[in-house]
Amino acid sequence: MELQEIEVFIEKDGQVRIEVRGVKGMSCLDLTKDLEEALGGQIEMREMTPEADETAQEQVQDWQRQRQG
Repeated sequence: MELQEIEVFIEKDGQVRIEVRGVKGMSCLDLTKDLEEALGGQIEMREMTPEADETAQEQVQDWQRQRQG
């Protein structure tokens, strides 16, 4: 199993940034949900990493293979 990491950065102006690594697909949102709520629940911006897209791309490729096969 690949190492999963959550890093929290608190800027001098109070802005909080959460970075998730080692998690494929959108399950990163499940991992940070409680933390986001504990920090006030107000999300100003969300940027997804290439890892977040990996599972969706893999599912499309599997579906395409099944249709061809």
